[in-house]
Amino acid sequence: MEESRKKLHISHRQIRIILAVLDGLFVVAMALTAYWMTTWSMYERFTISWRLVFWVIGNVAVALAVFRLFGMYAMVYVSIGFPELIRIIGAVTVVFLLNLIAAAFLRGYYIGYSVVVIYCLLLLMCVTAVRFSKRAYQAVILQIHAIRKEKKRVMIVGCNSNGFILLRNMIFSDKSAYKAVCVLDNDLRNIGKKLYDIRVVGSVHEAPMFAKQYKIDEIFIAMAFTSKAQQKEVLQICKECGCPIKMLPELSELSKLTDGELTVGKMKSVKVEDLLGRDQVSVDLNEVMGYIESKIVLVTGGGGSIGSELCRQIAMHSPKQLIILDIYENSAYDIEQELRYNYPDLNLLVLIASVRDKNKMQDVFDKHRPQIVFNAAAHKHVPLMELSPNEAVKNNVFGTLNVAEAAEEYGAETFVQISTDKAVNPTNIMGATKRICEMIVQDIGRRSKNTKFVAVRFGNVLGSNGSVIPLFKRQIEAGGPVTVTHKDIIRYFMTIPEAVSLVLQAGAYAKGGQIFVLDMGEPVRIYDLAYNLIKLSGFEPNVDIEIKEIGLRPGEKLFEERLMEEEGLQKTPNGLISIAQPILFDENNFHITLNKLYEAAYNETDKMKDWVKVLVPTYTIDRRESAAISYLKKTEELDASSQSEAAVTADVN
Repeated sequence: MEESRKKLHISHRQIRIILAVLDGLFVVAMALTAYWMTTWSMYERFTISWRLVFWVIGNVAVALAVFRLFGMYAMVYVSIGFPELIRIIGAVTVVFLLNLIAAAFLRGYYIGYSVVVIYCLLLLMCVTAVRFSKRAYQAVILQIHAIRKEKKRVMIVGCNSNGFILLRNMIFSDKSAYKAVCVLDNDLRNIGKKLYDIRVVGSVHEAPMFAKQYKIDEIFIAMAFTSKAQQKEVLQICKECGCPIKMLPELSELSKLTDGELTVGKMKSVKVEDLLGRDQVSVDLNEVMGYIESKIVLVTGGGGSIGSELCRQIAMHSPKQLIILDIYENSAYDIEQELRYNYPDLNLLVLIASVRDKNKMQDVFDKHRPQIVFNAAAHKHVPLMELSPNEAVKNNVFGTLNVAEAAEEYGAETFVQISTDKAVNPTNIMGATKRICEMIVQDIGRRSKNTKFVAVRFGNVLGSNGSVIPLFKRQIEAGGPVTVTHKDIIRYFMTIPEAVSLVLQAGAYAKGGQIFVLDMGEPVRIYDLAYNLIKLSGFEPNVDIEIKEIGLRPGEKLFEERLMEEEGLQKTPNGLISIAQPILFDENNFHITLNKLYEAAYNETDKMKDWVKVLVPTYTIDRRESAAISYLKKTEELDASSQSEAAVTADVN
C-alpha cells in the first residue's frame, strides 16, 4: 500500500478525500436504487420529487459526518480486519437509525421504511467492499504467488490466538516462505473447525500421522506451556515427525510483543534443553541484590560461557562496578560490547590478564578493590588437560590460589569458586585440579577474617564452551556421524542461566570454606541427547545421520558423582542448593605439598599426575596418554571425513 501510494504520489489527505467522494456517490446511487426497487409505479420511478432530493442530499451529509465520527477515513487499509468491519457496521447502523427517527417524525414528508432498510443494506455492502478491496486484491495476488512459488508446508500445533496470528501472518505476507496446511489441537471441541480455511484435523498425539499425510516440511508450535513437563511431552511427540520444529518465545518475551509483532520470524528453533522437562529454577532476587547491589564485582574468566553469563546477570543487579578479567581478548571484547549496548549506564571495566600472573592479580586488587569475586577462569577440556597436566595445574590450581590470596589480602567480602562434579573422586587431571581448588577455598576460608570463601559444584552446562551440544550441531551440519564416547554414559545437565543464577544465590549463603552442591535434576544419557538433537534437526538418527560410538575419552567416567562418600548434604533455603560437609585434611602438609606441586609444574615434570595424587588421594590416575592421543586423532579423522563428505555433496549439488 505504502509503495503503491508513493509511486502514485498520493497523500493520506488525498486518499481521505477520494474515499469521501466515493462514499457520497454510493449514498446517492444506493438511495436512488432503493427508491427505484420499492416503487411499483413506472411514473414515480422516473419522476424526481422534492422529497426524494431532500432525502438524498440529507443522507449524503449525515452519512459522511457519521463515517468521519467513526474514524472510517483514518483506517489503515493494508491491515484492515474484523475490528474495522465492526466499526463500518456500527456507522451504517447509526445512519439507519437516524433515517428511522426522521421517518417517524416526518411521516408524510419522508421516504418509506422499506426504502430506508434496502438503502442501508446496499450502502453497507458498497462501503465494506471499498474498504476491503485492498485485502481482497492482496489475497488474490498471494494465491497467485502461492501457486507460482514453492513454499514450505507447515503444521501449526495449537488452535489459539497465537496460532491464529501466525496463520494470518503466513497468509497475508507475500514474503512468507511458509504455507500452513493443517492445525492440531488437544481440545477435541476444536477438531473439524477452520482457521482461515485451514482445518483443525486432530490432536497433538496424532502429529506423526498427520505430518506424513500432509507431507509436512516444518512444525510451528503455537502453544504457551504452563510447565516444562507439558512442553517436553508435546516436543517428544512432534520430534517423531522428523521435521524441524519452531516454537513460541519464552512467556517473558511473548508478553512484550503486541498482536502485530508475533510473526513467523519471532518463532525460535527448539533446543535440546527444551526437552529436559524441568521447570526453570527459581532464585530469591532480593538475596542476590542484597550482596551485589552497589558493590564492586570481579569476574575472572568473564569472557567464557559461565563467566559471561555471570556478567549478564550481575549487570542486572546494579553493581557499583563490574570488572571483567580474561586472558582471551576476543571473548572479553564480545561480552563488553553486549553489556555496553544493553546496560549503557553500567560502570564496566574490562582487563586482559592471566590469573597465573600473581603480581598482576595483586595489582588488580590493589587498584580496584573488588568486594565480590567470582573465579570462573579455568582450563576445563578433559582430554586436552590429560595431555597437558602441567598447564592444568598452573592455570586451575595456582591461578585460583593467586586470586584467592589477593582477595583475602585486600579484604574482599565474598569469594566464589566455580567448581565441577568432576572434582568428586576424579579420574582426570582437570577434575583433580578442581578438587585442589576446593581445598584451597576451604583452607583460606577457615583462616580468613575478612572474606567469605565458597566453592559451587555443578555438572555439565548445556551450550557452554566444551559442551557436547555445539559439537553435535557441527557434526549434524556436516552430515554426520555424530560421535558419542559410550552408549550408556550419563551426565547431569543444567542451562547456563540456571547454573549461574544458582551460583549467584549460593554467594548469598556464603559463610566461609563451604562447598555448595547444585541439584542438577535427573541425569541424561548422552546418546539420547544426540538422538533428540538429530530428530529436532529434521533427520532420522542412524538413517540420515549415524550416531557412532568411539569409546570413552581418557579420564572420562560413565557416571558423574556430586559427593564423595565422606560428604553429607545440608539443605539451604533454596532446595536446589545444598552444602557439603567439609572434609578435613592436614593443612600444614597441604601447603608443603602445594609448594612442591608448584615447583614441579614449572619445572615441566613428567610426573605431574603423581604429584596431584599426593594432594588428592581419591584421584584415580588415568595413565593412558597414548589413548588420549589416539582419541584426539580419531576425532580429527572423523571431523576431516565429515568435512570431505560435505564438500563432495556440495560439489554434486
